[in-house]
Amino acid sequence: MLWLFSDLLSRAFDSWIVPLLGFFLLPWTTLAYAAMWASSDRVSGFEWFIVVLAFLIDLGAFAGSGRRRAQTR
Repeated sequence: MLWLFSDLLSRAFDSWIVPLLGFFLLPWTTLAYAAMWASSDRVSGFEWFIVVLAFLIDLGAFAGSGRRRAQTR
């Protein structure tokens, strides 16, 4: 929805391929980076903590889905 109805992602990223890949591979990281970029046209300081936290959430989702898949076998 954010990609379709706002220009937030186009302001944070130079091309369309990075947000597209980010949507499928690291969605929370992509959204956090774009949101932090919108605050001051760069990511700095505490904003990097938010981006790293979103990355850890994405990794946790991957690990949880792998663990769940292993348990069902």
